[in-house]
Amino acid sequence: MHGFAVFLAKEMREIVRTWRIWVLPLILVFIGLTSPIIAELTPQLLSSLSTGPEMEGVVIQLPDPVTRDAYLQFTKNASQIVIIAVIISVAGMISAEKRSGTAVLVLTKPVSRTGLVVAKILSNWVLLLGATALGALLCVGVTVVIFDTELLVEFATAAGLWYVLAAMFVAFMAVFSVLVGSQGGAAGAGVALYLVLSVLTGWGPMRDYSPAGLLSAGDRIIVGESVALLWPVVTAVAATVVAIALAAWLFERQEL
Repeated sequence: MHGFAVFLAKEMREIVRTWRIWVLPLILVFIGLTSPIIAELTPQLLSSLSTGPEMEGVVIQLPDPVTRDAYLQFTKNASQIVIIAVIISVAGMISAEKRSGTAVLVLTKPVSRTGLVVAKILSNWVLLLGATALGALLCVGVTVVIFDTELLVEFATAAGLWYVLAAMFVAFMAVFSVLVGSQGGAAGAGVALYLVLSVLTGWGPMRDYSPAGLLSAGDRIIVGESVALLWPVVTAVAATVVAIALAAWLFERQEL
C-alpha cells in the first residue's frame, strides 16, 4: 500500500502542475457563473428578436425566469458539455502512460498494475469532485443573488447524482484507455457510450433501472417530478466497480 500511496500522490501532483487542473474546473466554474445569468436574460433576448420590421405581428411571450430555470441551465450543461469534456480529458489516462514508457518505470517499483489503474481513477475523481463542488457553489451563489434561495436541496441532489454519473464515465474511460491505443479512439468509445445512454434515458424501464436514468434525474428533481433514484444509483455504482475491475484485469494481461 505504501507504493500505491506514493503513486497516488504523484498523480495528484501531476494534476496540479499540468493543464488538467484548469480544464474541468474552468468549465464548471464558467457554467456555474453563467447559468443563472443566461436564465435571467433568455426571455429578454428572445423578446428582442421580435422588434425588427421583419417580425411585425409576431409576439414572443415567455414566463418570467425563476430559480428553477437557473439550476436547469446548469444541469443541462453539465449533462452534455461537461460529460463530453470529462470523456476527452481522461481518455489517455492509461494509454499515455504506456506510450511514454512511464508505466514500465512505475511498475518496477512496488506498484501493481491494479494499483496504477486505481490511482489514475481516484486522482481524476478527486479533481472532478473539487470542480463539481466549486461550480455548483458558484451557481448557487449567483442564483441566490439574482433569484432566491429556493430548491437548494433539489439542486444539491442533482449535482450529487451528476457526480455519480461522471465518476462512472471516468471508470469506463479507464477500460477504453487500456483497450484502445490512442486517446482519440478511447474518447470516441466514451462518446459512443454517452450517446447510447442518452438514447436509453428516453425508455422508461432503462431510465428507472439503469445508469441512463442519471442523465435526466437532476432535471426531473428540480422541476418537482417524482424520480426513482435507487436503481439508477445502485446500477451506476455497480457498473463503476465492474469497470475498475475490468480495466485492472485487462491491464494485467497486456504487454508493455
